Amino acid sequence: MSEEKNMPFLQHLEELRWRLVRAAIAVLICSILLFWQQTWIMDNIFLVMLDNNFISFRLMCEWFGVCTESAPVIIQSMNVSGQFSYAMLTSILGGVVIASPFIFYQLWMFIKPGLKEKERKASSGLIFYISLLFILGILFGYFIITPLAIQFFGSYQISSDIQNNFTIDSYMGMILSTTFYTGLFFLLPVVSYLMTSLGVISSDFLKKYRKHAIIVVLILSAVITPPDVISQIIVAIPITILYEIGIFASKRVERRKNKTL
Repeated sequence: MSEEKNMPFLQHLEELRWRLVRAAIAVLICSILLFWQQTWIMDNIFLVMLDNNFISFRLMCEWFGVCTESAPVIIQSMNVSGQFSYAMLTSILGGVVIASPFIFYQLWMFIKPGLKEKERKASSGLIFYISLLFILGILFGYFIITPLAIQFFGSYQISSDIQNNFTIDSYMGMILSTTFYTGLFFLLPVVSYLMTSLGVISSDFLKKYRKHAIIVVLILSAVITPPDVISQIIVAIPITILYEIGIFASKRVERRKNKTL
């Protein structure tokens, strides 16, 4: 009898294990491919942010008249394994980003059997939106937030006698963390959708604190971008739009709940 009672739980653990194994294999394959191209990736994806010919800077110069010069920065590795470690880290994180839709799908397929039919219908397309928002966040962090920060700190000097010699830890750490966390931040509408589904918040709650949220957005924009108005506006607008999308998602959940009553 005890074995029969424990069997469903053990089956769930086995199911979860295989889902995680599949996700890990997808990340491993993507990571190996990226590691194989590590030199090209470092030169053309990360170090290129120091060049004023980077696509984001070119567009800002053409569209807004805000032109920059290449940041006079020397990147150096202070540890024996520094370059190899970041080649591995960038490959693994890149593998996670590329395989993220498959990872989200595997997690969804594990959770889906435990949902009711109405919950499944209500959650249809959720994986697509999660993947889309996460990738958009990664792209926004990479093309907007990170280049602005790198360009500002790379060009800023207290004195012309002091050179900006960044360590690879500092340089890559800022790029990877800022870009990855921006991807997570773009999941705000999904969080609003799920929190409303659980009854934790409501659309009225989000509307009530909209002004407070905008102030927080402006503060965040001032913190994570260089101290100029254009950069802060470029960052603040998408975040504000995401908050409004979160309100819309919350309303959609409430309408669905009202129909079931």
